[in-house]
Amino acid sequence: MTVKYCNANCQRNHWPKHKKECEQLYDEALFKDPPAKEECPICFLPMPIRLISSISLPPATILSVPIYDYAVANVELSGKLMEQHFPCCGKSLCLVCLHSCFQTGNQGTCPYCKTQMIRKTIEEDVKDIMKRVKANDAGSMCELAMYFRHGEGGLQQDRTKAMELFARAADLGSSQAHDYLGAEYYEGGDLKKAKFHLGAAAMAGNEKARCNLGNLEGKSGNVGRGLKHLKIAASAGHHEAMHNLLVAFRIGMVNRDTIDSTLAAYNTSCVEMRSEARDKYMSDFKNRQR
Repeated sequence: MTVKYCNANCQRNHWPKHKKECEQLYDEALFKDPPAKEECPICFLPMPIRLISSISLPPATILSVPIYDYAVANVELSGKLMEQHFPCCGKSLCLVCLHSCFQTGNQGTCPYCKTQMIRKTIEEDVKDIMKRVKANDAGSMCELAMYFRHGEGGLQQDRTKAMELFARAADLGSSQAHDYLGAEYYEGGDLKKAKFHLGAAAMAGNEKARCNLGNLEGKSGNVGRGLKHLKIAASAGHHEAMHNLLVAFRIGMVNRDTIDSTLAAYNTSCVEMRSEARDKYMSDFKNRQR
């Protein structure tokens, strides 16, 4: 971003002269320590993507790293998203704060802005989301994009419109939007755009996108880069990345020291996301699923 070009041809002609330098700068930004996780605006604890990331793993032994058995034993938590978006204020709150609010008899009230939400239909929710979209709220753009993508909330399915909304949200800095775009382009076979958007999400601290980017790099033959991404994602508390590192360890692609240090970082991240309220919620949730 230090040079302006007269046209696209001029830009393409100049690219070979600075490609190596720009790629080095990009990698420095891509592989540096990611920013801190987004916090829940009520409890101020880091927001894990899924509930399973709030539980620490048992220590590794000489024979095994317990991530696989652990994930199977907690399969209910590995499939449960941790946050819920509220179109009234555009805030994303952790499920535990939402649960605590409901326990006090406020089922029809937004826990953050106190807006009454009793008897609202999904179509009414979509109208609220559209208001937030007009106010350039990136989270609401992602919500509306999903409605268009699946044809829900009284809207006709329109994947082109969904992509436009994701792109707008990404331009506003939404790592979630970059993650969705990366997944869409990967599904469509455009690996170059998929890597770009997954990389943007990863640099913003989205460990799910970084894990997917690591898997994509590995499948593309860039094993070293892929393992770097998996290590960073696992260190941030992403259990799938930790599991994939274990697979790499079992076939000799990762050494024991890397597994031990990454597992320690994984558990540190999980501890930072724990609280008595979250522990109780997860225990109750597992009991309800049985």
